[in-house]
Formats: sequence, structure tokens, C-alpha cells
Amino acid sequence: MSEKPITGEKRAFMTGNEVVAWAALAANAEIMYGYPITPQNEIMHYWTRQAPKFDRKFLQTEDELSAGFTTVGGVLAGLRAFTATAGPGNTLMQEPMSMAEAMRLPSVVVVQQRGGPSTATVIYSQQEVTLTTYGGNGEGMRVVYSPSNHQELFDYTIKAFNTAWKYRFPTFVLGDGYQAKMRESVTLYDPAERGIEMVPTEKYVGKPGTPGVDREPGHYRNTYNVEEELYEVLQQHFADYEKMTPEVVEYAEEFTEDADLIVIGHGVVFRGVRDAVKELRAEGLKVGYFRPITLRPFPAEQLKALATGNRKLLIAESAQGQLAKLVKDAIYGATAEIVPYFKPGVGITTEQIVAKVKEVL
Repeated sequence: MSEKPITGEKRAFMTGNEVVAWAALAANAEIMYGYPITPQNEIMHYWTRQAPKFDRKFLQTEDELSAGFTTVGGVLAGLRAFTATAGPGNTLMQEPMSMAEAMRLPSVVVVQQRGGPSTATVIYSQQEVTLTTYGGNGEGMRVVYSPSNHQELFDYTIKAFNTAWKYRFPTFVLGDGYQAKMRESVTLYDPAERGIEMVPTEKYVGKPGTPGVDREPGHYRNTYNVEEELYEVLQQHFADYEKMTPEVVEYAEEFTEDADLIVIGHGVVFRGVRDAVKELRAEGLKVGYFRPITLRPFPAEQLKALATGNRKLLIAESAQGQLAKLVKDAIYGATAEIVPYFKPGVGITTEQIVAKVKEVL
């Protein structure tokens, strides 16, 4: 590799898509595979602009299926590879990512959510939560980070490569069109200078030596002939996933100890949630927030511990209950009442959350 893309710390004012491209460069990603779709296009644009300077590669494929499968191929060749997509492209991405799940391949996908279903709007939503957490014909054995600002987009894109290569599950950074397009201050840094060691990559295919003679043969499968064999393989995957969960799960909470109402939100909506809770607290209302940072694995135990008594949980999301599904699954059997605040494909402001909480209380 040629010179480092970032040395020291740099304050910058840029779009979220630019941030993702710089994060991938900082994480020593070697190649991006992609196909254009709004609102993630500029990730590709900025990557291709910087890649030649730092000896990185880019391949534009004919569609998102190909972008996903070539990413899988790059990973098999031992490359720190990634792709980025949105909306209908994310739908197509699920087949290759199911393969990554089956073969335990550390692929990284950045998703900038747009309105749905289908083409809908190119603007914004949180309607790709179900798709990204449990898409494909598998069991959702993947990691999904939900950042809420540009600094987190940078941090979690770097982290996604390490999580993927350490645990060998496909890893997603679930952004959205607002974060993709808006400009915001961010601190760019070289992970090594912050003591963040990049997990080394490893070839799956093309290792030196003769298989079975000089080394153990590699055996990577996504197809099985008998039910029992698949069942057995899956048990191992489940065990690995369960063991990984406490190490990977992330969340944030504040003012929950005495709260009569806890607002739950993720991603960019969390910004409105956090400010609303501060405002309501200042007015003397007993309100707190809970924010899942990993949507998969979900911080289920931590949330269930709060869903007690006659508390109310107000779920604010730019979808028709996709976060709510994850919450209900996590707190099943708890006594707290769920209050929906669903605005599919539309942004949610601090003022709207404040008004809703007052109405409920």
C-alpha cells in the first residue's frame, strides 16, 4: 500500500457518503464493488476519486446482485472488500449476503436507506431495517450497526471491517439518505494512531501449498444434500453467533432509572429523540431514552430490564413498526406498554417527539 490516506486527526465538513469513503480508506479496505443507486452514489464517486492515489481498486458491476457476489469473491480471495447500496439494491444484495452468511464470509455492506417499497423515493427512510437485519433465506446471522451522525458513520464503518473479519459474519452499516447527503463536522483519523488494530484478512482460496499435503484443505459450502447435515452446520453457526453477541451488542440509554416513559429510536431519528428527552427533562417530566446501536444482534436483555411496571415505551421510527418488531421480540412477556410513533419514509423532528410524549403523558 502507498502512503496513508489520513495522518494525525483532521477536522472536516463533508457529506456522510464522503465520510464512508474516507472511513473505508482509513480501514485499509482494498477494493469496493458497486453499482450506482441514490442516495449512496457518492460513496462510489469519492472512493473512485481517492482509490488510485492510495493503490486501491474499484469494480463497477452490472447490477447489485453482481456487486454483492463480487464482494463475496473479493473476500474469498482474502481482500478487505466492501460494497454500498440502498433500497431496491439492498433487496438484490440479500442473495449474495445469504451466501456470505452460509459460508461465514466477512463481507461489509453500507446501506443508505431510501423510501420504500420499490423505487418509492430516493430521499430517506428507516424502512430497510427488517430487510437488513433478517433479509435473505437464512436466520439473520449478521451484524447491523445503526449510526446516527457522521462521526459514527466514520467510526462504525471502520469497526464493521473488524467485526466482520473477527467473527466471520456479514456486517452492515445501516445509514440513510439524510445522513448520506447532509454535511456535518467530523474528525477523520488513522485507526492505528488511536490504538485500533485492524483485524488481519485471510485468503479462503489461493493459499500457498498443496491442499491435503502442505495444509488442511479449505472446504467452503453453501449447499447441502441432506437435512441433518445442514441442521448440524447451522447449530455451530448459532453457537458462534450467541457467543459473539455479548461482545458485539451496543446500545445507549439515559435518564431511564426513574422514567415513566422511555423513548426508543435508532439511527438519525435518535438525534431528535435525544434532544426531545433533554427538553422534556428540563421541564420536569420523567422521560428517558433507549437507543439500540446494533439492530442485530439486538440489545434484548438490556431493553427488557427497562420494560417493567406500568412504564410506557414510545417507539419513534421512520417505518411502519420495523424497529417495533425487534423491540416486541426482545421484551416479550414484559409489562411495559408500547406506544407507536410511526412515520414511514418521513423524517421525525425533536418538536414532534416532544408533542407526542406530552400527549401520551
